[in-house]
Amino acid sequence: MLFLAAAISGCSRKKNTFINRNWHAVTAEYNTLYNGNLALQLGIDELQQSYVDNYWTILPVERLHVSEEVMAPGENQNPNFAVAEEKAVKAIQRHSMLIDEREKNPQIDEAYLLLGQARYYDQRFVPALEAFNYILHKYPLGNTINEAKIWREKTNMRLEFNELAIKNLKKILENEKLEEENRAEALATLGQAYMNISSPDSAVTQIKKAAELTDIKKDKGRYYFITGQLYNLLEKKDSANWAFQEVIELKRRSPRIYLINAHLAQINNMEVSPAEKAVMLARLNDLAEDRENRPYLDKVYFQLAEFHYSMDSLDLAVDYYNRSLKAPSNDLYLQSLDYETLGNINFDAALFEVAGAYYDSTLQKLDPNTREYRKIKRKRDNLDDVIYYENLARSTDSILRLSAMSEEEQIAFFNSYTEDLKTKILEQTEAGSEENVAENYFEKKRTGMPGMPTPGSTFYFYNPTTVAYGKQEFFRVWGNRELTDNWRTGGGSGLATVTDTTGAGGFSEDDPRFDPQTYIARIPKDPAAIDSISSDLNFANYQLGLIYREKFGENQLAAEKLEMVLANDPEERLLIPAKYNLYKIYSEMGELARAQSLKNDIIAQAPDSRYAAILQNPESLLEDENNPTTLYQEIYKLFEKQRYSEVIVQSNELGRKYAGDEIVPKLELLKAMAKGRLYGVEGYKESLNFVSLNYPQTEEGKKAQEILNVSIPAMPSNEFTPDSLANSFKLVFPFEVSARENALEFENRLEEIIEELDYTQLKVSFDVYDPEQVFVVVHGFSSRGRTEGFKELLSVNKKYLIKQNSFYITTPNYRIIQIHKNLENYLTPQTPHY
Repeated sequence: MLFLAAAISGCSRKKNTFINRNWHAVTAEYNTLYNGNLALQLGIDELQQSYVDNYWTILPVERLHVSEEVMAPGENQNPNFAVAEEKAVKAIQRHSMLIDEREKNPQIDEAYLLLGQARYYDQRFVPALEAFNYILHKYPLGNTINEAKIWREKTNMRLEFNELAIKNLKKILENEKLEEENRAEALATLGQAYMNISSPDSAVTQIKKAAELTDIKKDKGRYYFITGQLYNLLEKKDSANWAFQEVIELKRRSPRIYLINAHLAQINNMEVSPAEKAVMLARLNDLAEDRENRPYLDKVYFQLAEFHYSMDSLDLAVDYYNRSLKAPSNDLYLQSLDYETLGNINFDAALFEVAGAYYDSTLQKLDPNTREYRKIKRKRDNLDDVIYYENLARSTDSILRLSAMSEEEQIAFFNSYTEDLKTKILEQTEAGSEENVAENYFEKKRTGMPGMPTPGSTFYFYNPTTVAYGKQEFFRVWGNRELTDNWRTGGGSGLATVTDTTGAGGFSEDDPRFDPQTYIARIPKDPAAIDSISSDLNFANYQLGLIYREKFGENQLAAEKLEMVLANDPEERLLIPAKYNLYKIYSEMGELARAQSLKNDIIAQAPDSRYAAILQNPESLLEDENNPTTLYQEIYKLFEKQRYSEVIVQSNELGRKYAGDEIVPKLELLKAMAKGRLYGVEGYKESLNFVSLNYPQTEEGKKAQEILNVSIPAMPSNEFTPDSLANSFKLVFPFEVSARENALEFENRLEEIIEELDYTQLKVSFDVYDPEQVFVVVHGFSSRGRTEGFKELLSVNKKYLIKQNSFYITTPNYRIIQIHKNLENYLTPQTPHY
């Protein structure tokens, strides 16, 4: 009984006895707080396991990802931190011995420290700060006071109070009683605060001291690695290499990821001199062959790829970039660099479609909100233009080369081709697959023999293999069918006999694929057609020259394309612009003699041109009121004034004058819109189709295609709707175009009358109908009767006596006549409208 009474009295938190103090202290430390600290450590371990360091930037001191997501009250980032917080609160509630405003249980400050840490890792920084401040105010003599001070400043940093944290940490470090681990943590935290305010020179001193002081090897490795990174940022490579060597010498005592990245950082800092090349390569190969480095081969292979790329060993570089991609990796930025570099290599090799695919993969690995993503996205979008015009140039060039051959040369060429093709098909047929033989072989033949059309080109007619193969396959499967309805069943007369024309080996000697005339017959012979193809080639090369220079900064490639234009007897509209752009390119490249020669040619051949004026007086470009942009704006003002015929005429003139300038597609789209207003939807479609086909990679070309695909199909048909279904009518006064000024005066008079009558629901507009007619339209009538009443009022009122011819029309039908220009159809059967 005495033992039980003693036990019961031992549970009291209000009696300041030796037994009570020790019972609550021991219970709190070895039960509640023990379990709370275990939960806290589990949570920290989970955080660090899921945290991925970005070695492309300076590492943070602490491996903690701060989420931007706002949590609702009661939510937690990690359930372990909720458990830790619960245990800390339980220890305080059940074991605190606050007697006479003094805490008698020495474990309670530990409980508040645990509480603050749990909240900190749960990213609830304001409540965490409250817990640490409570220790500083209530337990100034507790054994956790220094830790609480350091954790408070870590929390201040997370709340972005970096200057305050720096000030307080300096005071903490002046305390000579700090234990080494606490001092190391304070120094590392101070270093992070300096990094946060972009003071790497101050940060590196603190991080280096922290690395020297701490005995925790994983922290030592991290601190030395950050030191090396900061020295690199300060361009002190020798000091950086010393810090990275400290990481390397830790060997297995520190996480291997630090060791690998330290090796790679040192290699990056090496001078690529002849003496160092062999050392660098041997060191990289050693890293690649070490079995312990298998989890990090993506990084090692990338560095090997970079080494070979810098040595111009492209085949080896491509091999290692691909190895880096195949190795297991969670480094998305590294993968993006692999893809981007492979894209650049293919771009430089003029394999633009392959380069585009690599850039697509690059974008998938990057955050869309980053500068790198936007840069690659622009390059990828610009590559669409390159792919289109390169394919156009390749196709047209191939056709022209074939056209330039004599008949004997054509026959000899295609005889050789068809014999080789036959051999290849036989070989693959015997192997059990004829699929795509012609296509694949044709591509190899084309690349080996200049002058062949491009397989897969959008110019289907000029791809004889595709055409012939398609015809042969149809004939082989379906036989000789007439072009009739239900052709699969022989036009309704029963199934036709499928003729098998194939012989042994899977093909017939009569197969059109093996007849040279199949290809020769498709080579254009008409001079007009050849001239048109030559014009397309020049236009494609001219566009490529501008794209390479302006969008990619590839002056050498740009010069090659523009020289091709000049060598191919270009039409006048491209001659001077091509020379002018070449002049600018050669000036930038320092080839001043060639630039001067082109300048003299332009001034001599086109002295009155804009280009000659600019070359003779560069300031004239700024002073010139007749530059393309200003002139476009003037033409657009005419469009806004509904002077559509003038827009069309001036757009044509300006387009011829500034051929090749980026203003041309803008003019063409504006002209298409003007034609649509004058000639209706058919003229609009024709003009939009011209813009989309001739300028497909410009914003205007894409806009034209979008209108064709979306807006045009959504327009109403030319069928009129009955008046009885409408609740909106217009009164239309037609005028001849020659009486345009009279119509404008009439519009002003109607506006005055409507204002005088206070008919606020009515509005007046001046609308162009077609090249012969314009309308003055009164809008806002709710019924036919109100329309006719207003018309009668105008005609019989002695004050107005307006006898101008007019007709009424519903709002939907007015839209139809403006779109389809079918007013005559509307008025003929419905004369009462007049």
